Amino acid sequence: MQPMSLSALARVMDGALTDVTDLEAPVTSVVFDSREAAAGTLFLALCGDHGDGHEYARPAVEAGAVAVLATRPVGVPAIVVEDVLEAFGRLARHLVHTTLNGTTIVAITGSAGKTSTKDLIAQTLAAAGPTVATYQSFNNEIGLPLTITRADPATRYLVLEMGARGVGHIASLTGIAPPAISVVTNVGTAHIGEFGGRDRIALAKGEIVEALPPHGVAVLNADDPLVSAMARRTTARVVTYGLAADATIRATDVRLDAQGRPGYTLTTPEGTAPVRLRLLGEPQVHNSLAAAAVAREAGMGVEQTAVLLDAATLRSPWRMETTTRADGVTVINDAYNANPDSMRHSLDALAAVARGGDRRAIAVLGRMNELGDDSPGAHEGIGRTAAGLGLEQLITIGGEEARWMQRAASAAGANAVQVPDQDTALELLRRTLRPGDVVLVKASRGVQLQQLAEQLLKPATGTVPVGARQRP
Repeated sequence: MQPMSLSALARVMDGALTDVTDLEAPVTSVVFDSREAAAGTLFLALCGDHGDGHEYARPAVEAGAVAVLATRPVGVPAIVVEDVLEAFGRLARHLVHTTLNGTTIVAITGSAGKTSTKDLIAQTLAAAGPTVATYQSFNNEIGLPLTITRADPATRYLVLEMGARGVGHIASLTGIAPPAISVVTNVGTAHIGEFGGRDRIALAKGEIVEALPPHGVAVLNADDPLVSAMARRTTARVVTYGLAADATIRATDVRLDAQGRPGYTLTTPEGTAPVRLRLLGEPQVHNSLAAAAVAREAGMGVEQTAVLLDAATLRSPWRMETTTRADGVTVINDAYNANPDSMRHSLDALAAVARGGDRRAIAVLGRMNELGDDSPGAHEGIGRTAAGLGLEQLITIGGEEARWMQRAASAAGANAVQVPDQDTALELLRRTLRPGDVVLVKASRGVQLQQLAEQLLKPATGTVPVGARQRP
């Protein structure tokens, strides 16, 4: 972020300065965690379910923050506004239209895969110029402005992941950061209970396409009918990607190696090149094709793009994060989030890894949130999917949703067991795992199942109960 004085920030955010002695004190970055406050920072006093940020205003300033963005005077230098998030959004919009007016904004959304796609796009675009991208999944009204403040006039590409929990959310984010290139990965069942159906999800996700100017580019998944139909919602140029024969950017000859990593031939209007990804699971084919489409818009040739995709690595944690222990047990930590589509993809990847090395496959699954009335059928469907893959064992953790998965899997002939908590699952796994086994750990974010995955990578002695550990 280009340095801005407190007086300039107050004007941009329509705020009033209180307890300020130096109107020209420069702010160079923004934080919303008081523990990250340091010299040059502006601390956002956000109010949420876990506390009131105003209570941390003084500690933030004592740690070096120049001032606090707050809704009331806090006894230390502050910019007082009616709504902290709205004011922060105004700042981000101001930066986009002033200091970042030479930056190309790439916006990404979708029900699944958007974070991995964002990471792949960021890694390829970095070869074309300075690139700033959303950190992990900070894709909401807090994370998007925060990402914008990390950019400066030298930033050539700003890659922004945009999430939505309802119609109008993405339109609000694109109002802050109008994209030049918009990418839609898919329309699935994530948050279907909140949206009220896939058509409503498509309506919300398509707002990212409607935000494009006529000279912009819509990058759409040709293999998802609800996504490809979004071409009708823009006057911008449309580029498609996928396995479909008529896709602009295609993958042909797709195969998985013994470790479950995809390879394919990248096929573009300009030529072809072989790609061999380091990432696990067949969904990475589509994610990387989206990145290839954006790279092409940045002027990269097919061979350069293929080399960059070959070198791309995981940037965000707990997404098919694969680690092999000293005894040969492989733990796949895919516990960041879960919905029926991503559950099926992860189970397919687990089966492929195990099959490639003639190894036993074990899945440890927790509940999928925000499915509404579809929840019982969705969980039962995952149980049947697991059974159909011939896993060595399915372990489900928790209450009602776990029971739905376990019963459906057992009825389909699988070795499935329900346990009440992560500690019980850990104890069971420690007793039954054999060298060479492959274990998938996956659930919705609120389950915090990454704790189990991390404990599985620790020695069996001297560990603390899984439930006693917390990680933000």
